[in-house]
Parts: sequence; C-alpha cells; structure tokens
Amino acid sequence: MPTLSIFFGIVITMYWRDHEPAHFHARYGDAEAIIRIDTLEVIAGSLPRRALALVLEWASAHRTELAEDWRLCRNHEMPKPIPPLE
Repeated sequence: MPTLSIFFGIVITMYWRDHEPAHFHARYGDAEAIIRIDTLEVIAGSLPRRALALVLEWASAHRTELAEDWRLCRNHEMPKPIPPLE
C-alpha cells in the first residue's frame, strides 16, 4: 500500500490493483475514509470534519496526479508522491 502524501497527521494511500471506482484512502488517527477521485465523494468510512475538509482541499488541487497514481497502482507500478497540503 504505497503512501502518496502525508500532511497534518493525515496519511494518503492507495492499494495495488484495487477495485473500481478510482479512489484513495485517507487515514487520520484511528479514522479512515475511502474517497472517489472523480467526485471526491466519501464512499466508505469517515474522518473528523476538519480532517475531511483538509483532505478534500488537497484532493481537489491534485485530482490529475491522483488519477495518474491510480492508473500506476492498478498496473502494480510505483505511484509518484504528491506534495502535501501546506
């Protein structure tokens, strides 16, 4: 499970050859959410409100990179790191 980015204690990951729809995992403490790349909809799990807002802000700014990393992970290739939210 490659880590794409870490910011404010939030860890963004993807799994190798994961199921559709294209998505990423965001972990903050014991909480985890799975978020679609195309719509930024939470499709499973949950995060605290502030952590989710930060993740969505970050994902909105990096949607193209997330889509490319999804393609790479689906092909079992190493994804590229994505700059953190500052």
